[in-house]
Amino acid sequence: MRQRASMDEKLRWFFLFLTVLWMMVIFMMSSQPADESTETSLRVGEAIAYICVPGFRELSPDEQRHIAEMIDHPVRKTAHATEYAILGMFILTTLEGFMNCPWKKKALSALALASMYAATDEIHQLFVPGRSGQISDVMIDAAGAFAGLLILYVSKKIISERLCFRRVSVA
Repeated sequence: MRQRASMDEKLRWFFLFLTVLWMMVIFMMSSQPADESTETSLRVGEAIAYICVPGFRELSPDEQRHIAEMIDHPVRKTAHATEYAILGMFILTTLEGFMNCPWKKKALSALALASMYAATDEIHQLFVPGRSGQISDVMIDAAGAFAGLLILYVSKKIISERLCFRRVSVA
């Protein structure tokens, strides 16, 4: 029993570490000046187009760049939602290790914390050359965090149902 408690304690701190580390990653990405951030997302757009657009390899570099620019906005917004989905999952997992309350309260706390971090991140961007803080990005980030929490909830339900089914099948 003591070994189990020790492992739980280690996991609790490990997820706290992952949460803080992910917040630092978000902060660093938000610290990129606009031109660096644009180049990063355009490279991601080119990689996506390389996979999804038939004949992309045969296009001229200018045509490839044009396609990457066309999908840049959705790539950026999807990146916002994804980074906050991950943050929401990390925060909730951390709170599950530290809070002794119903799951719903932990999930709402995780959503609130991720949303507040999104708001402070947008304020931070006001001080980065060429960047701006957008309320719409805070909403996208909050929606991403909500999606991450929903993914955890559904995953937890599926796993618990399968475990319950296995217990019934074995008995």
